[in-house]
Amino acid sequence: MDSTLPRITADTALYAEVLDWIHTEAELLDDLREREWLETMVSRDVTYAVPLRQTVERARGRGFSPDTYHLLETYGSLDSRVTRNETPYAWAEDPPSRIRHFVTNVRARRTDAPDVIAVKSNLLLHRTRQDQSVPQLLSAERHDELRREDGRLMLLRRDVLLDLTVIRTHNLAIFF
Repeated sequence: MDSTLPRITADTALYAEVLDWIHTEAELLDDLREREWLETMVSRDVTYAVPLRQTVERARGRGFSPDTYHLLETYGSLDSRVTRNETPYAWAEDPPSRIRHFVTNVRARRTDAPDVIAVKSNLLLHRTRQDQSVPQLLSAERHDELRREDGRLMLLRRDVLLDLTVIRTHNLAIFF
């Protein structure tokens, strides 16, 4: 997020709308209402990326590969994942994981595009599967762009910057 862009402060109606959007999204994903999330909160133009994190010296940047991804999705591929999870053949998520999204440190800024808001947040994703007694935790920073479409905010872009270089989870059949 470009720190020179005008910040949207917590005392504004727009910030409250962004925060409500984030809470609604977390509830839909935690409740496994993925179809509702996709159809009511995600733009048809979405780019949804989880780049590969690398451990590198400071001089080489923040340590994210510019062309290697764990996930690089479009609306069509997100729709395919949601559709697969709706079938009895989604073995990776049957029984489904128990997911909890903890989203904090929400910062929002206006962008050069009048209908697009840049949102940066921290994410802690708590996941348990089957009878496992040890939860899987995924910590990340999310960089979102929300665009107003037909009067409501829609996810236009999401970059999930994981804090881990090695992901110790069985699959990434979940949504960040």
